[in-house]
Amino acid sequence: MTPNPAIMRSVEQLGYRVTVGDVATQIGLNIAEVNQSLLALAADAGGHLQVAESGDVVYQFPRNFRDILRNKYLQIRLQEWWKKIWSVLFYLIRISFGIFLVASIVLILVTITIIMNANSDRDDDNRSSSRSNNFFFFPDLFWYFSPNYGDNYQERRREKGENSEMNFFEAVFSFLFGDGDPNANLEERRWEDIGAVISNNQGAVVAEQIAPYLDDIGEKYQQEYEDYMLPVLVRFNGFPQVSSDGQMVYYFPELQVKASKKQRRSISEYLHEFSWKFSAASSGQILLSAGLGGVNFIGALILGNLLRDGTIAAQIGGLVAFTQGIYGLLLVYGTGFLAIPLIRYFWIKRRNDQVSTRNFQRQERARLLADADTSLQKKIAFAREFATEKVISKEDSVYSTETDLLEQEFKNKQIGDN
Repeated sequence: MTPNPAIMRSVEQLGYRVTVGDVATQIGLNIAEVNQSLLALAADAGGHLQVAESGDVVYQFPRNFRDILRNKYLQIRLQEWWKKIWSVLFYLIRISFGIFLVASIVLILVTITIIMNANSDRDDDNRSSSRSNNFFFFPDLFWYFSPNYGDNYQERRREKGENSEMNFFEAVFSFLFGDGDPNANLEERRWEDIGAVISNNQGAVVAEQIAPYLDDIGEKYQQEYEDYMLPVLVRFNGFPQVSSDGQMVYYFPELQVKASKKQRRSISEYLHEFSWKFSAASSGQILLSAGLGGVNFIGALILGNLLRDGTIAAQIGGLVAFTQGIYGLLLVYGTGFLAIPLIRYFWIKRRNDQVSTRNFQRQERARLLADADTSLQKKIAFAREFATEKVISKEDSVYSTETDLLEQEFKNKQIGDN
């Protein structure tokens, strides 16, 4: 079984000595999954199990466990190689749209110029005038993509106090497709926050403390049975406990066992979803992308009008015939370049309205918790009766796979006699 990257990252962050509860609250994974993953990781990476007299288990890992795994698993090495290769490939994919836009504009304008010159059999003055008008646009166009323009543009950005490493070709991709889902890791964040809330309250909570991090609660939030807590109980092996006046609290014994004393983790009062951005490119880059997209589309329409009967391409041949052959692709690209961002704009607006609604609902639950009434305060006080924290230090270990079993038994027997 290939080690879980999230588990390995958590072990490193927690100092290479962890319990199941430490890791589960750190990354919010299912207790059973964490337990199985830690056992597998200890077996593969030369880790050791330390067992306390209470029966609690601590996992101790060597600091070079990644090197051990890398040498052992070809799949891990391949994944690391592919990650590097994919970063290069994806960058090439991102800039290809901007490169194709520039190439499309240049091809369209050059083709239009050739056709106009071929159709112009008038006097030398008219021909000269036509040539100068057709090529007037090119210096401006190429200036946008010259190194000097890039330097001047970044200088202007620095003067405005804006920090952006996105170049023009990356900005074109961002204008077309955006920059990914800002909440792609929302579920990971949700369970990390829930784990942190439980850990900060020493393994015992009430439902109202968890509700600001959950969704799709609706009317269930005010229900007596609090069934929206079931996924939390299943994930972290929790147990409900009912007070004498019918109030229900939840405690998580496995999350109360820690390998070391830790400070309270700072988290938000509620799970906050980030709004979708149309593009991370600057306003100037967006306007430039849209403007060149408009030039490309209008140029494609003009070119289509010149090539509509097909005779001019047959007469001139060469580049004009080639452009005639791929004209459909140029027109589709020009149309899509403007249509995709427009559709995406309205889709993002609708999506952000939904995000705002969910954020507001979670914020309201956090506000009710902050302004707890007498009943809720009594409920929280009852939960604190089950709150505890058990820290397993190295001195508490009565057995470790790191040391010979007979030697440990002899040592423990001496301690017992004393």
